[in-house]
Amino acid sequence: MYIVIVVAVIIVLAVLLLAVLTTSKAYTVKHTIDPLENNPYINQETNGEQQNKNV
Repeated sequence: MYIVIVVAVIIVLAVLLLAVLTTSKAYTVKHTIDPLENNPYINQETNGEQQNKNV
């Protein structure tokens, strides 16, 4: 009975440690956003027309 509890606690602590390490590593990554004018997936004509309609 005690062996099962000890193994369960070790597994919980290992998962908690991995979650904390993963989260802390994710916060150190610098996330950037590409500017719209340099985005090859946006049609420049369509983008210009949409901007003119919003004005």
